[in-house]
Amino acid sequence: MKKKLVFLFTILSLLLVVAACGTNEQAGTTESAEEKKVIKIGYLPITHAAPLFLQNEKEYEDYEIELVKFGSWPELMDALNTGRVDGASVLIQLAMKAKENGVDLKAVALGHRDGNVVVVSPEINSVQDLKGQTFAIPNRFSTHNVLLYQMLKKEGIQYEEVNVIELPPAEMPAALAEGRIAGYVVAEPFGAISVSLEKGKVLYQSEDIWENSIDCGLVLRGQFINENEEIAKKFVQDYVSGGELAQANDEYAHETIGNYINVEDEVLDLSLQWISYDDLKINEDAYAILTDALVEMNLSEAPPTYEDFVNTTLIEEE
Repeated sequence: MKKKLVFLFTILSLLLVVAACGTNEQAGTTESAEEKKVIKIGYLPITHAAPLFLQNEKEYEDYEIELVKFGSWPELMDALNTGRVDGASVLIQLAMKAKENGVDLKAVALGHRDGNVVVVSPEINSVQDLKGQTFAIPNRFSTHNVLLYQMLKKEGIQYEEVNVIELPPAEMPAALAEGRIAGYVVAEPFGAISVSLEKGKVLYQSEDIWENSIDCGLVLRGQFINENEEIAKKFVQDYVSGGELAQANDEYAHETIGNYINVEDEVLDLSLQWISYDDLKINEDAYAILTDALVEMNLSEAPPTYEDFVNTTLIEEE
């Protein structure tokens, strides 16, 4: 009996050792995985976030990307302002307003260059035809609103002479097709949808109104940058590389972007023809034009300065 007890005790001891080894191995694996920084980035499914989509397809040694999809800019900004995400691909003006209100945000790169179009119904043949008509923008704190303002100003039309409304981007093509609005300007691919369906036409490209306009950009929380300086720099460099892949405008870029945006291929193709991703640095002169416009439009009393809002250290100079 005593020998049996000794034998059972020995077996039990061995099992405990094996179990302990398995636990340590699993713990080691968890600890190793935790060494990779998880970066949460908010986005809307638009082509202006293409560099982020292409970046997300790669694997990186020191960080992982967790993309968080939102259905509207207010929802995204709430998550960004409260720290539920580390950064976002977002309308720069919304981030500027948050910065003006005391939220520590830093713009680190553009989302794209150009690529915004003023889309109108087939009956509209000139800017003058928009007088008294209803025209949609996604948000008053947007480059799209600034583009509309500048377009009207060049034609000698007061902003108030047009009935400007805010409308969710996804609703704009239907609103135009149904005659509820006479036109809109918004992030892609929503302009391309109306043009592709022949329910709308391009009245102006953004570069015809304001060349090198600043629109969507990559914004990070200041705390994230301060606590993860090297990873933040690597992340932004990889984001720029994602922009270079998007700029190639090849089959891989189309297929990858199409995984994040639910539109027909011809819509995506047209949208990508309008957009550039090859230079994502935030230009100081272009930023000055933007801040002046926001003040002139009474949208901001004291926009953040370029030095205070734009982080220029995370993109390597060529």
